[in-house]
Amino acid sequence: MAMAAFDYPLPPDRIAQVPAEPRDSARMMVAVDAAGAAGAVEDRTVSDLPGLLRPGDVVVVNETRVIPARLHLRRATGGAAEVLLLERTGDGWWVALVRPGRRLPPGSVLAGEEGMTVEVGHYLAGGRRLVRLTPPIGCSETEAVARSGVIALPPYISRPLPDPERYQTVYSARAGSVAAPTAGLHLTGSVLQRCRDAGAAIEFVDLAVGLDTFRPVTAERWADHVMHSERYVVTEETLAACRAATRVVAIGTTTVRALEAAAATGELEGRTDLFITPGFDFRVVDVLMTNFHLPRSSLLLLLAAFVGDRWRALYDRALAEGYRFLSFGDAMLVSRT
Repeated sequence: MAMAAFDYPLPPDRIAQVPAEPRDSARMMVAVDAAGAAGAVEDRTVSDLPGLLRPGDVVVVNETRVIPARLHLRRATGGAAEVLLLERTGDGWWVALVRPGRRLPPGSVLAGEEGMTVEVGHYLAGGRRLVRLTPPIGCSETEAVARSGVIALPPYISRPLPDPERYQTVYSARAGSVAAPTAGLHLTGSVLQRCRDAGAAIEFVDLAVGLDTFRPVTAERWADHVMHSERYVVTEETLAACRAATRVVAIGTTTVRALEAAAATGELEGRTDLFITPGFDFRVVDVLMTNFHLPRSSLLLLLAAFVGDRWRALYDRALAEGYRFLSFGDAMLVSRT
């Protein structure tokens, strides 16, 4: 199918530049009735989520933690350079984006704060590069990145974030993502506890979110799109809880990808390039809480696979009713078609 079918007009002023405060005050469009099927649409807030759950539900969240992946560095000439860390390769190198890439041939060494250096390696597909970090003496690589790096917000967010923790979920645990699992940014410890009080269990997965998650699909047909891969971990305990659940409520599309990848392959840990498009056979997830996504994005395709053609009516309503879009925007709670 042509990607033009998944386009819609998104005015720039509808792209949220700051997160809701408090977190759970974000608006939430609810299209789930008491039986868990698609029902009448309601305007609620995320703080209402516990009241929409019932005993036997399992709420699954992605506990990945965003690393301060953007490094501001200096070239040997004194000029500025930037490295955006994407993922460790396992052999001491990182896959990264490097600027100015054309002026930094393999072997270039960049200087960072407090004595850290970054060696630029060879070219990879998609404009990526290999880089290797050398932290200052007495400092681990993780500590050096934490001291020198800054959180890389999506390019459509133009305002700096005063508190970097606001781009982390309250349950973040395993560092490794470049971008946040944004639906989870709305949840608070109080909301999660009230979910438990309502009889729902809380389970965790870990999927390292990459920048490609938020990028539009540039191919004219989704069949021609090359899906990025991401590292994931789903424990046997989480999968067992999902099998026994009355309903599985996934917080965010990254949680969906992790659960459905594990169910489809039987592999609880590894990498997945699962591309969920209309017609996909969902094996695990029954209800999805997610933000409003970019036109022509893989995330919007996943939503269309989940709710069918009604995604457009829901988005039209969100635009008409003043919902905020993208990473810091509002949420929707929908059941599978």
